[in-house]
Amino acid sequence: MSTETNNITIGNFGLIKWLTFLMFMMFAMTTDAVGIIIPEVMKQFNLSMTAAGLMHYAPMIAIALAGILLGFVADRLGRKKTIILGLALFALNSYLFLAGNTFAFFLSLMVISGLAIGVFKTAALALIGDISTSTNEHTSTMNAVEGFFGVGAIIGPFIVTYLLSQGVDWKWLYVVAGTLCVILILIALVVKYPETEKNTEEPINLRGTMKMMKDPYALGFSFSAFLYVAVESAIYVWMPTLLAKYDGGLLFIATYSLSIFFILRAGGRFLGAWLFSRFRWDLMLGLFSLLIFLCFTISAIGGVRVSVVLLPLSGLFMSVIYPTINSKGISCFPKSHHGSVAGVILFFTAAGAATGPLLMGVVSDAFGKDAKYGFLLATVFAGILFTAALFNYLYKPTEKKLETLEKSEYAT
Repeated sequence: MSTETNNITIGNFGLIKWLTFLMFMMFAMTTDAVGIIIPEVMKQFNLSMTAAGLMHYAPMIAIALAGILLGFVADRLGRKKTIILGLALFALNSYLFLAGNTFAFFLSLMVISGLAIGVFKTAALALIGDISTSTNEHTSTMNAVEGFFGVGAIIGPFIVTYLLSQGVDWKWLYVVAGTLCVILILIALVVKYPETEKNTEEPINLRGTMKMMKDPYALGFSFSAFLYVAVESAIYVWMPTLLAKYDGGLLFIATYSLSIFFILRAGGRFLGAWLFSRFRWDLMLGLFSLLIFLCFTISAIGGVRVSVVLLPLSGLFMSVIYPTINSKGISCFPKSHHGSVAGVILFFTAAGAATGPLLMGVVSDAFGKDAKYGFLLATVFAGILFTAALFNYLYKPTEKKLETLEKSEYAT
């Protein structure tokens, strides 16, 4: 077994899991609240939508770069040191939001926050492998972790909305996140983390990460992550624009469509943690990707009156896709390389979050600024994702790889 666990108590494992859950919740509070912050920034600095959109695109690009360029740090320095380093940078950066009041200053801080997230997120993803006793438990835990991310995605926008309703600047969201970050750092300092042994002679550095970019398993799961996030971001970036024209009897759903989507996504991930501990992961991945594709296809055919129900509902089916892709992609490699492969997948994840909505916007603008044409592109992405999941279920290209690593990395 590659991870020394004899001197780590079960209770300590539980505490490490909760720290990981709260880390994901904390940074989701900031990244998924940007949609509410952008209109405020537009008014404050008289910006165009393209310029204000940098508040979303810039940190996503920073996360992608941190994932691919710094993912190996978690394997070289260890999970604990890397997590504390990333959290410390994120906390300091969050408090700095109170120190300035220009768009360039805020945008610079958003980039730094993206870099910090990329550092501690790759280490946290690698840590999940260290505390898992099987690849199935790894997938189940990953769904739970992403469930807490989903909770943060609900809490963050709520906090910003409440602050604005009380006449308080949106910048104080980052003070809340920074304070939670400091608490997590203090707890992490006293918790004993499992030590991950290096069971390979391959160097742990940036060159090793670049070499992993050529690995078919890393590329396959990374491309799937790109497709999924491109589909998901279509919802939280452009669905409100698509449904703005809706005037039917389900106006309540149209008004709160994004909140409904986030709630279903969060709840579905906790359900996914249960499902993947009992059913084959490739079957669940194929089934849920099919349901997503159907939601988008029927919405494209039926128009906005169908989209108002099916697009928010797709959150329930999306819930299990990304954590499963992430988990199985990481599990296809030894634990000593989990940080590097997590960084590669994170790079494609953030790239999908940045380029997917951008391409949809370009397509929509080309056809008279109508969001439905952008969603046709998202439907194509969903169709390719389902095709990949179907291929994976029928031919099981990773089964032998996962079985081998189950014995060498997780066997007790």
